[in-house]
Amino acid sequence: MPEAKKLWGGRFSGGTDPLMEAFNESIHFDRRLHAADIQGSQAYAKALKRQGILTAAEQKTLEKGLSAVLREWQEGTFELRPGDEDIHTANERRLSELVGSVAGKLHTGRSRNDQVATDMRLWLRDEVTALIGYLRTLVGALVQRAESDVDVLMPGYTHLQRAQPIRWSHLLLSYAFWFQQDAVRFEQFLPRVAQLPLGSGALAGNPFQVDREWLAKELGFASVAPNSLYGTSDRDFVAELLFHSSLTMVHVSRLAEDLIIYSTAEFGFVKLADAYSTGSSLMPQKKNPDSLELLRGKCGRVFGGMSGFMMTYKGLPSTYNKDMQEDKEPMFDAVDTLSGSLQITAAVIATLKINPDKMRGSLTADMLATDLAEYLVRKGVPFRETHHISGAAVKMAEDRSCQISDLSVADLKTLHPSFEKDVMQTWDFEKSVDRRSSIGGTSRATVKAQIDQLKQWLA
Repeated sequence: MPEAKKLWGGRFSGGTDPLMEAFNESIHFDRRLHAADIQGSQAYAKALKRQGILTAAEQKTLEKGLSAVLREWQEGTFELRPGDEDIHTANERRLSELVGSVAGKLHTGRSRNDQVATDMRLWLRDEVTALIGYLRTLVGALVQRAESDVDVLMPGYTHLQRAQPIRWSHLLLSYAFWFQQDAVRFEQFLPRVAQLPLGSGALAGNPFQVDREWLAKELGFASVAPNSLYGTSDRDFVAELLFHSSLTMVHVSRLAEDLIIYSTAEFGFVKLADAYSTGSSLMPQKKNPDSLELLRGKCGRVFGGMSGFMMTYKGLPSTYNKDMQEDKEPMFDAVDTLSGSLQITAAVIATLKINPDKMRGSLTADMLATDLAEYLVRKGVPFRETHHISGAAVKMAEDRSCQISDLSVADLKTLHPSFEKDVMQTWDFEKSVDRRSSIGGTSRATVKAQIDQLKQWLA
């Protein structure tokens, strides 16, 4: 079989170095755009018919031929040939084999520059919609756990030191709100993805007055790229995807880190399901949180893809440059990694077992030192003064090797005369968390309000 003609080969008489051939081709990864490429081509054929470039019969022939090519991809029977350097070349080559020379009319006024930008945006639009769905599922899993575990108390930490008592649900909901914001960012991103480059040509625009607004509606785009130079060379949508994905993976990683710590024998607050754990090849007793460690590690992968792409993107002169071939693999990888990570995270949360007794048993009276200071505030003592008084009470307990709650009213009166018998009600963890009743606090009522807020968003 003679070597396939390259789409760009008319100006060249010499052959390409085989090493350069392999270095240049992108079909091994951009084949994922096959459906988007065909969708865009079918719409473009209709636009050409509207301008009289194609007859109605020619347009129907191309539409049927492109549908046949799509079926081959879907059924796994599409055969790649030497010379199929990218998905556009491969699809056009196969279309020519199926429908003949009329396939050569499809590229009229179109460049691979506006074609690939359109393909990427079509593909990404659907993938981002799926990512939003995975984020909503994860938020739903966190909300469901928070609702069922609402009465479980645990230590809250700052600097990884025990700080104040909180509800376990309050911690889960903090991540639910992070993931909600991730979903909102992706939703706000969608209209910027859905901006049509097709009809920009190679860089200068389309000479056949193709109706780009009609094309945008046909392909379900929200708007038309207003400048052809911008339309062919803009990859901000890739950068934005990589940033949003990196930030979402940061939230996944932080949740994973908390759960890894809480699953250690030293904490014992949570236990992963066997389905999301592995053992040791040497130590039979081990149960390793591999799912969480992988989630934590994947964050670096996605962030690395973003930083690498940005280093490529920042130095490009205007319009299309072949460096842009480096935009697809990090885009694909970010979507794949985030999709898997969000689904695994939701499953881990849904199947996680907690140890409420161990959580409550880790609460110590010194975590109520702030409540002791707040007791005096309610007696009219300035907070800066009460903070020092409470600190002195902590030191007194340390010096006596006892808990701060073991100090008597008489002991506390030596620190300030405002202490009364009712100070003993301070040493109640349930009352402590329920005093935090302003919006966003860890009281039962405010946690319930947070749950309701997220439920309304999910609905």
